[in-house]
Amino acid sequence: MKHEPKVAVIMGSDSDFPVVKKCMLMLKKFGISVDVRVMSAHRTPDAVACYAKAAQESGVDVIIAAAGKAAHLAGVLAAYTTLPVIGIPMKSSTLDGLDSLLSVVQMPKGIPVATVAVDGAENAGILAVQMLALKYEQLRPLLAQFKADMAAEVEAKDQALSKEVAAL
Repeated sequence: MKHEPKVAVIMGSDSDFPVVKKCMLMLKKFGISVDVRVMSAHRTPDAVACYAKAAQESGVDVIIAAAGKAAHLAGVLAAYTTLPVIGIPMKSSTLDGLDSLLSVVQMPKGIPVATVAVDGAENAGILAVQMLALKYEQLRPLLAQFKADMAAEVEAKDQALSKEVAAL
């Protein structure tokens, strides 16, 4: 049986879902299977460790972790697996997400976490697809079309603005 691409999307709180949903939609746009969970590095550390240790065996290729404030979820997951881990620092109520960003990006040597912008869920999804495209060739033309569509959208906006400015 051929293994299909699968990404685990884990959030530290269900309050992260409105932002994280954008990541899930991006993954689904590319036909990626998504396993979505809520786990806390601090409140359910055993569950996080067990999940990370079993993720590869359960068919997960990449883990995306979203957390805010003392955002250790991505780092804890990365400590227990050799799978690539992408961290989404979540905007927090206290320091506007700077605390989350620093918690995710400042990893010790040997435990890397790829980190996207604060609330950068779409980019986390795209980065996961780019990683998966190394193994799953069917994703390569989809990524190329995605980039071409973005370029065409910008060009159309440029042309529309030029017409508007010319009419002033």
